[in-house]
Amino acid sequence: MSTKPLITATELTTIADHENVLIVDCRHQLADLAAGKRAWQEGHIPGAIHADLDNDLADLEKRGEGRHPLPNVAAFMQWLASVGWTPATHVVAYDDAGGALAAARLWWMLRLIGHDNVHVLDGGLAAWIRNGGALEAIKPIMIGSEPLDRAWSADQLVDVERLQAGLADQSLLVIDARAEPRFRGEVEPLDKVAGHVPGARNRPFGANLGADGTFKPAAQLRDVWLALIDGRRPDEVVHMCGSGVTACHNLLAMEHAGLAGSRLYAPSWSGWISDPSRPVAQGK
Repeated sequence: MSTKPLITATELTTIADHENVLIVDCRHQLADLAAGKRAWQEGHIPGAIHADLDNDLADLEKRGEGRHPLPNVAAFMQWLASVGWTPATHVVAYDDAGGALAAARLWWMLRLIGHDNVHVLDGGLAAWIRNGGALEAIKPIMIGSEPLDRAWSADQLVDVERLQAGLADQSLLVIDARAEPRFRGEVEPLDKVAGHVPGARNRPFGANLGADGTFKPAAQLRDVWLALIDGRRPDEVVHMCGSGVTACHNLLAMEHAGLAGSRLYAPSWSGWISDPSRPVAQGK
């Protein structure tokens, strides 16, 4: 299988039954937190388990780290063990939001522990169905494994101190994945303060997708992202969004475009504004 981050529905069909393939349904709705699991229970790709963004891919009890704080790595490793993950497992994540909620988040978190054999299903559940893929409502039997000791890869994360320093000396370029009205501070449906981090640029994650919900061609995205980062190396680019979830979509898009190495400020906007002393910008 290709080392690229995306897998097509046709490619998934050929490997879905392999015993070392773990398919993960990551569907989530911000307006209805139970909707993702309910949708999985009603019908999912055969054999797919469910990952809950709030409970499995975040730790909502943490404070000051945004609406979807990165969980402790030991908790994530425990969850992976509970679903039978091992270092030999090929993980395929999907959702029904083009990868943004929350397949790209799981993809990024696995990369963060050094597991590279992970893909996001391009076009998600809709692509699977268009390709003639069946759905089932059977809850798969999961055989657990022993939890392993791993650490988050520090060089893929940027904390707030590094972010502030990088903005001050212009060594980092921050890309915000939220929709333009939220970035400009015209509306804010989720967080207490509207606006964006001063100096950040805006690239709504939805712009990575074509009309059919699949990612735009790699060459096309590469041209767009190269123009946006304007001579920066990928490792000088830091992604953010509202809570560190849809920002992973932009990071994945850069990887798809052959621009590997960008990083994430996981607390994102909701974490930034947890300290009222941090500056806020509005407008373009």
